[in-house]
Amino acid sequence: MAEPQTNKNLDSDQRVADNNYDRGITPAETAARMQREGDQFKKTPSQDKDSREVTDDQTHPGDTIDTTAGYTVDKEGLLNNYAVEPEMYYETPGDARQELVDDAKLRVQTENEVNEDKQGELTMDRDVRGKGPGAV
Repeated sequence: MAEPQTNKNLDSDQRVADNNYDRGITPAETAARMQREGDQFKKTPSQDKDSREVTDDQTHPGDTIDTTAGYTVDKEGLLNNYAVEPEMYYETPGDARQELVDDAKLRVQTENEVNEDKQGELTMDRDVRGKGPGAV
């Protein structure tokens, strides 16, 4: 079976509706962060949001690098910034997107090989099926 598709572009604040890890208990630091940040609580930075800021006086439209792709938010509203390799490190712009497409195709092909039904190779006397790629 194929994995369920997830929307990787979905802002993570929409995926973490709860404000705690424990049932019914909101930690004091989370409550303080909610009060301090207001409507920005559990919101991740994005290139669109950054371009509208008052401090955005050094960027030129179409000439900036998206540095906001690695941001996530956990249930308590803590912001994480994971490393994302920007396109400028690839020889040709668009290579990163092509790698993602190729990886997805390879994953589908591997899943099809793993789940392939091999009729007649398993009998009561012997098992002559191949070992396969090793995935479950």
